[in-house]
Amino acid sequence: MHRGSCLCGAVRITVECDLPRPTACHCTACRKQTGHYEASIDIPRTALQVAGENAVRWYHSSEKVRRGFCGTCGSTLFWDPVQHDWTAVAMGVFDGATDTALSMHIFVSEKGDYYEIRDGLPQKAR
Repeated sequence: MHRGSCLCGAVRITVECDLPRPTACHCTACRKQTGHYEASIDIPRTALQVAGENAVRWYHSSEKVRRGFCGTCGSTLFWDPVQHDWTAVAMGVFDGATDTALSMHIFVSEKGDYYEIRDGLPQKAR
């Protein structure tokens, strides 16, 4: 079981499954939402419990995706493809060790010009 919260603690999560390896997304939308690139893991909705859900605000960034953040402190929390049975949880939400590591970088064709990716992980243009 893994636990986490937003910066102010208004939203708390519990994940009741092993954490998969996260993906780093460098797309323009993720960079604008987080202030840098975003790292997250896809969690089956049945394994994700959210306390303080009334503090979560949703921004529909497209017809297929909504992005969840804390309405109090602004912490990035979720990337939610509404037509699927999973939700991506931002890695920064987790408290303590996650015992996982990045698996790849995606949307590197949109990455910022102020940093380099040099960790040797796979990189996908989209």
